[in-house]
This record gives sequence, C-alpha cells and structure tokens, in this order.
Amino acid sequence: MTAVALATHTAFRLDGRRAVVTGAGRGIGRACALALAAAGADVTALSRTASQLEQVVSEIEAAGARARAIRCDVTDPEEVAERLGGLGRIDVLVTSAGTNIPEPFLDVTPEHLEALLAVNVRGTFLTAQAAARRMIEAGTGGAIVTLSSQMGHVGAANRTAYCATKHAVEGMTKAMAVELAPHGVRVNAVAPTFVETPMTAPFLADPDFRAEVERQIPLGRIGTPEDVAAAVVYLASPAARLVTGTSLLVDGGWTAQ
Repeated sequence: MTAVALATHTAFRLDGRRAVVTGAGRGIGRACALALAAAGADVTALSRTASQLEQVVSEIEAAGARARAIRCDVTDPEEVAERLGGLGRIDVLVTSAGTNIPEPFLDVTPEHLEALLAVNVRGTFLTAQAAARRMIEAGTGGAIVTLSSQMGHVGAANRTAYCATKHAVEGMTKAMAVELAPHGVRVNAVAPTFVETPMTAPFLADPDFRAEVERQIPLGRIGTPEDVAAAVVYLASPAARLVTGTSLLVDGGWTAQ
C-alpha cells in the first residue's frame, strides 16, 4: 500500500473514538452502529427498546468490537441529559431516532403532528445539544451527524408533517454547524431516499407504491441501511474534516430532477 493509499484508508477510520447512535435498535440506526464499530469506534447504542439494543451489541461484540446498550427516550430532556451526561467523552453522535406517519395533510391530527415533532425534531435537538456539551467540555471537538431525508429538501403528498420535521432538521444542522465550528465540532446531515427498513416496510409492500418510488429514483433502486451508514461513517471520520453544515443526499438522484 502506498503512503497516499495508507493515508486515505486511515482517514476513514474511527479507532479510539467513542460514538453514540440513537435509534440504534433497528433499521438505519442499527446499520450505523454496526458500520461505526467496523470502522473502529467504541459504540454506545441508544433506543427505547432494550431487547433490540442487546442484539445489536451482541453482533458488534461478536465481530471483535466494543459496544454497550443504553435505553433512552430521546424526547425526554431529563433522560437524555442523564444518559449522555454520564457517558464521559463523546466524539461522534448520530441522531438516527425518527418516525413517520404518512397521511393526507387534511387528515393529520394534532396528536400525529406532535408525535413526529417530538421524535424527529425535539429528539434530534436534545441529543445533539447534550452531546455538543460533552464535546465542548472535553475540548477535543467532535462530529454530529443528523439523519434527515430527501424530504428535508423537497415536498411530497401525504408527508406534510414528515417534511416539516426534516426541513427543521436541515435548518438545525446548518445553525449548529455555524455555532459549534469554533469549538471544533462538525455538524452535517445525511438525507436518504426511501430505504428498506421496518418503518418503510408496510408501504413498500404495496407493489404499485414501490414501483412508483423506483420510477422516481434515477438509479432505479430503493436504498439499503448500509447505503446510509456508509455516508454517516464518512461524515463522522477525519476524511470529512473540512465538511460541516452540509447535507449529503443519498437519494439515487431523486432530488436532482
């Protein structure tokens, strides 16, 4: 391996870094936890479902990496402050906890709107704030990667509330990046297209809906959690040391049209 190749390879490594992933029990969060561990990070997996977290931790440990599981409701400010405040150093945070309730705009109830705002916006804000405090206290900088969506860049029928929350995440990411840059903390978003996860499974199971989604993606396929996790690892790594305040679209070209 040449010196340049070695340096490039090393730049994507996270050895010795401590990463926290919310929503790590399944789907994209799970893939991010596994990918960060494979890149050398010690991973703390957060979720509301302990059984799912234990399975992820077992998988990471079976691969020879280190991980631990912590049950946490990201919408609860006291719980977030206690869980993240007790972790010691945090070098990387990935805010993957999220939810969606696809429905027509006129049918959105106050309860459904609040549910999406609570997890997607409030949860992202609270965990990023708690992690940033730890990073600034440590004085070593860090990387925060928020999970947005292509729906944070465009609009779509039956996703008004979801689009609202993901546009909020995009704005929050940019504002955090500007404010935290003097402390050496980088903040970026990853914005995927439709991805095969337990959350999307019910509507992707409809052949007509699936075909329409694939038609709108120039690359012609729905994403995988691993597609998203690869982008997360890049933004968390030293390879992205001059990248902050941006949104990396992993959308197969959806928003390019």
